[in-house]
Amino acid sequence: MRSKLQLNGLPEDADLRRADSLAREIFSDVANKWALLIIEALGEGTLRFSELRDEVEGISHKMLTQNLRMLERNGLVDRKVHPTVPPRVEYTLTAPGRALRAAVDVICDWTQQHLGHIESARGRFDS
Repeated sequence: MRSKLQLNGLPEDADLRRADSLAREIFSDVANKWALLIIEALGEGTLRFSELRDEVEGISHKMLTQNLRMLERNGLVDRKVHPTVPPRVEYTLTAPGRALRAAVDVICDWTQQHLGHIESARGRFDS
């Protein structure tokens, strides 16, 4: 009997179909609305915390903090603290973060392209 590893060539940690895989954990982390919006906002360059909060309309201080920590932990965002009073903290996408931003851009483009269709389908479904 062949193992999953042999079937698809992926190590178990990289297989999104496995509930216990690291890949699924990472996917779950970054595939939330706040993380995607933060990645999109940081795609334009380095931003301070307050600038990010202004860019991502509707995000609370707590949710922005939690998502920035998660993105930093996953190596997608760099956090730089400047030794000033008060401290100035800036966030920038890393190379893997920029690569993910390219995928986020595709999702944003898809959403804009199909928005009318989705609105129509929702209207039909809801009536």
